[in-house]
Amino acid sequence: MIYVDPNILERVNRWLTPTFDTETQQTIKEMIAYDPEGLEDSFYKNLEFGTGGMRGIMGVGDNRINKFTLGKNTQGISNYLKKQFPNQPIKVTIAYDCRHNSKSLARLVADVFSANGIQVFLFSELRPTPELSFAVKYLQCQCGIVLTASHNPPEYNGYKVYWEDGGQLVPPQDGEIIAEINALKYSDIQFEANSALITLIDTEVDEAFAEASVKNGSFDTPQQMKDNLKIVFTPLHGTSITMIPKVLEMAGYKNVSVVAAQATPDGDFPTVTSPNPEEPEALRMAIELADETAADIVIGTDPDCDRLGIAVRDTNGKMTILNGNQAMVIKTYFLLEQWQKASKLNGKQFVASTIVSTPMVSKIAGNFGVHYKEGLTGFKWIAKMVKDFPELEFIGGGEESFGYMVGDFVRDKDAVTATLLACEIAAQKKASGSSLFRYLQEIYSRVGFHKEHLVSLVKKGKKGAEEISEIMKQLRSNPYDQIAGKKVLKIEDYQTGVAKNILGGTSEIMDIPKSNVLIYYTEDGSKIAARPSGTEPKIKFYISVHTSKNDEKALQQKIDAILLHLNIS
Repeated sequence: MIYVDPNILERVNRWLTPTFDTETQQTIKEMIAYDPEGLEDSFYKNLEFGTGGMRGIMGVGDNRINKFTLGKNTQGISNYLKKQFPNQPIKVTIAYDCRHNSKSLARLVADVFSANGIQVFLFSELRPTPELSFAVKYLQCQCGIVLTASHNPPEYNGYKVYWEDGGQLVPPQDGEIIAEINALKYSDIQFEANSALITLIDTEVDEAFAEASVKNGSFDTPQQMKDNLKIVFTPLHGTSITMIPKVLEMAGYKNVSVVAAQATPDGDFPTVTSPNPEEPEALRMAIELADETAADIVIGTDPDCDRLGIAVRDTNGKMTILNGNQAMVIKTYFLLEQWQKASKLNGKQFVASTIVSTPMVSKIAGNFGVHYKEGLTGFKWIAKMVKDFPELEFIGGGEESFGYMVGDFVRDKDAVTATLLACEIAAQKKASGSSLFRYLQEIYSRVGFHKEHLVSLVKKGKKGAEEISEIMKQLRSNPYDQIAGKKVLKIEDYQTGVAKNILGGTSEIMDIPKSNVLIYYTEDGSKIAARPSGTEPKIKFYISVHTSKNDEKALQQKIDAILLHLNIS
């Protein structure tokens, strides 16, 4: 006889009631008989909102993406919207990406909103996530939803929630909505659509978003410079094919080659192991095309078009991939140079990044006399800063995981405008006899030589979640006093909100929201952060080192020593 945990069995039995359709019930019965391990993983917990919304494997159960979990979320948000905006018309925008079931799930979400008397603007076809953020403000909606799982494997889908400013949910609002959702039963979901309240949208919003992207991402690059830049672009089977070629053409970039085998949206992502531009393999076909066409720059975006990977030619003419920190440094420095040339810097501007990203952004901001703001991992925190500091003008911000936001017309990472910005920089640098790669070296020489490294340990399922929890527990209960032979000077625990000065034996409270992140600082200036992912079954280790001179070997030796000491790779 197969043993099933009683608590899980209780959850399972709720799904074997008439509230759920016969197909769902039959699938569960088959799992009870033939897949008890899968059954346990499908029901042992509820899917939760993380740093990028809610993502999960599609299937039946409380821990899966399906019509009932998304329906319950949508019902809860509907109830919350009515409480927050009483006695006024409520409008919601919905978009979706290329993943399996995204279109049908987006329609289901629209149905539930409309059944609750809420006006819905539903994109007629797949669109980039940043366009959804833009559309929320453009259409003066109180809320926006995008069905996406970013760069997760094909079996995943997800649900990101945006508020009336175009930014993602942040505390305490996310907690209030979760409480509203948790108070519901699945039988409370109103699935019967009011079709009169659902309006399909496309061209008008597309044109407005494209024009705004060109306006924010262009910096007086002469047409001849644009004509001389050879670009290779790949959407990695995702949504960016609907917008990036259009924006580049509108901005005057005609020399664009698209990777044909990756141009068609496809939720199976057949040509890549992972549709994640953070992974070098994802840009392999684009780099091959760049070598065939003697291109200057490669751009690759993830499936929902909020992250972008960039490859450029090094001093030997070989294509090399910039990591997220390097790309962020280049864009931030260039933006500040442009603002300085235009005499627009007056001490009332700011740039932003995150606690696990390179310290270089802070140093660059200081060099230009611009404020620097730092938040937790996740672009929702950078978008929130625009609201939190209304007395300051937002120039741009990014994070190490390949996201960047130019200006505040979009309140999320935006690979469309960031792609145009990267091409503007590349075109100008090529025309001056330099390149993006050489420009990065110049920035290092001015700010300091830094190198970052990321290790992601994948730990799937319930067992993996327990392993990740144990790793973080050990790092807190048995903290390192030295790492790779260098004394630990400071430990920041964002879960407790306490920063400990190890040598001085003092502590201070950090004025920042709680998060499961631990950061070590050593005497040689190295920074090591540990953080479980909020949207993927991973624990991530972020390492940052620096030297006073250009010594790539010394930088890598520092990283290798830290990896060896932590026993990770």
